[in-house]
Amino acid sequence: MTNVYTYLAAGGEELPGEGQFSVLLPANYDLVWSFVSLIVILFLFWKFVLPKFQEVLAEREDRIKGGIQRAEAAQAEAKAALEKYNAQLSEARAEAQQIREEARDKGKKIVDEMKAEATEESNRIIESGEKQLLAQREQVVSELRSEMGQNSINLAERLLGEQLSDNVKRSGTIDNFLSSLDSVAPAGK
Repeated sequence: MTNVYTYLAAGGEELPGEGQFSVLLPANYDLVWSFVSLIVILFLFWKFVLPKFQEVLAEREDRIKGGIQRAEAAQAEAKAALEKYNAQLSEARAEAQQIREEARDKGKKIVDEMKAEATEESNRIIESGEKQLLAQREQVVSELRSEMGQNSINLAERLLGEQLSDNVKRSGTIDNFLSSLDSVAPAGK
C-alpha cells in the first residue's frame, strides 16, 4: 500500500496493477454513484427524517417546559396554600386567645359575683343573728327585771317585816330599785 502512495507521489502516470481492484482508490464510476447516493440519502434524511426528529425534539422541549411550568405552578399553589394555612392558623390562635380571655373574664366575673353573694349572705346572716341576739337579750332582760322585781319585793318584805300589799307602793319600790340598777349598768346595753 505504501507503494501506491510512493508511486503517486513520484508522479507516476500509471498505477502498478492497473486493471486490478484497489481498496484505497475506487474507480471513478464508484465515486460518482457513491456521491449521488450520498446526496439522495442526505436529501431524504433532510426531507423526511430531520423534520420528524425536530418535531420529536420540539415536542420533548415543550413537555420539559410544560413540566417546568406545571412544577412552578404547583410550587406557587403550594406556597399560596401554605400562606393560607399560616393565616388560618394565626387567626385560629388569635381566636383561641380571645376565647381564653373571655373565659378568664367570665370566670373572674362569676367569682366576683359569688364573693359578693357570699358577703351579702354572710352580712344577712350576721344581721339576722344580731337581731335574734338583741331580741333574746331584751327578752332575758325583761324576764330578769320582772323576776328581779318579784325578788326585790320578797326581800323587802322580809327585811321590813311587813307585807307590801299596796300595788302603788309595790310598783314604786320596784321602779326605784330598777332605776338604781339602770344607773349602775344600763339595761340591755
